[in-house]
Amino acid sequence: MAKITLKGNPVNTIGTLPEKGSQAPEFRLVAGDLSRKGLGDFDGKRLVLNIFPSLDTPTCAASVRRFNQLASERDDVKVLCISRDLPFAQARFCGAEGLDNVITLSDYENGSFGKDYGVEIVDGPLAGLHSRAVVVIDADGKVTYTQQVPEIVDEPDYDDVLKNL
Repeated sequence: MAKITLKGNPVNTIGTLPEKGSQAPEFRLVAGDLSRKGLGDFDGKRLVLNIFPSLDTPTCAASVRRFNQLASERDDVKVLCISRDLPFAQARFCGAEGLDNVITLSDYENGSFGKDYGVEIVDGPLAGLHSRAVVVIDADGKVTYTQQVPEIVDEPDYDDVLKNL
């Protein structure tokens, strides 16, 4: 269980992020066209999983914008933006913002991604949503980097993510 904060108040996640060097857990998430996407759909690709509570918050929106910029500069990396927002809301946000370099995926159906990746918040006002985290996965499906953002309202350390790509 990760101990994080929301505006300084302690909250907990259901577990911890996958360990560096481990095989990334498989997932099935819902894309904007309502198709299901899993880790296997990205075989041979390096992935950045940008995980966050909801696009309807300023910090989450900022992280999607920043990772969209990152994805536009790196042909060798796919950025998956993962939350429990409905796929329609994700598509509407990206369309309104002109963000087309990231892939949004929703864990709204059963929250299994949040549980398997250890990011489901289990208490506090955001219980049931995902914590803010980043996971980098190599082309062979191995976890090469993780970042659990300790304060939910803070953005990820983008420079650290870039150093670890």
